[in-house]
Amino acid sequence: MKSFIYPEMMVHVPLCTSKNPKNVLIVSDNAELLIQEVQRHSDINAEVIGCSLDAIRDLAAAQYDAIVCEMGGDALSLAHISRALKEDGQLSIVHPSLEEVEANKELMKILGNYFKIIMPYNLGNGTTALLASKEYHPTADIILQRADMLDGLSYYNCDVHPASFATPNYIRKEYLGIIRN
Repeated sequence: MKSFIYPEMMVHVPLCTSKNPKNVLIVSDNAELLIQEVQRHSDINAEVIGCSLDAIRDLAAAQYDAIVCEMGGDALSLAHISRALKEDGQLSIVHPSLEEVEANKELMKILGNYFKIIMPYNLGNGTTALLASKEYHPTADIILQRADMLDGLSYYNCDVHPASFATPNYIRKEYLGIIRN
C-alpha cells in the first residue's frame, strides 16, 4: 500500500474542514509523516505528543483547532482531547475496523458526548478513521480553496475528501443512530 495515503488523509481531512486552523496537535508515537503533511499548510503550527494518557491529561484547554490522534480512544483520554480542542475543533482518530461493530459503537457513543458530528471516512488504504467535529461538517464545510491549493500531494484532493465519507448501506444500517452526520 502507498505510504503517502494514510498521512495525507489523516491530516488534510480535518484541516480542510476547519474554517481557520492555526494550531494542530498530533498524538502519535511515530509522527514524522503526519508532521510533513501539516507543514504543507504554511500558516499552521503543529505540536506532537506521544500516545499516553499523561501527555493528554496535561494539555491546556481550548488550545487546538484540530487534533490528529493515533491513540485509541477511551472515555478519559477523549474527555481530555475534547477539552484541548477549541469550540469548533476537529478530531481525526484511528479506530477499530468498522467490522468490529461493538467496539466502534462504544467509541462513537463516547465521542457523542463531546462532538456534534461523528463520521467514519475511508483512508484510501483499506482502513477508516473517524472524524469528530464540534461544529463543521466534513462534506458540507470543506474549504475547497485550501484543499486545491496544497502542493505536492499524491492522493488527497477536493474530490477525494467528500468521497471518503461514502459508506455502504450495510455500514449505515449497522451504525444507524450512532454515526452523527
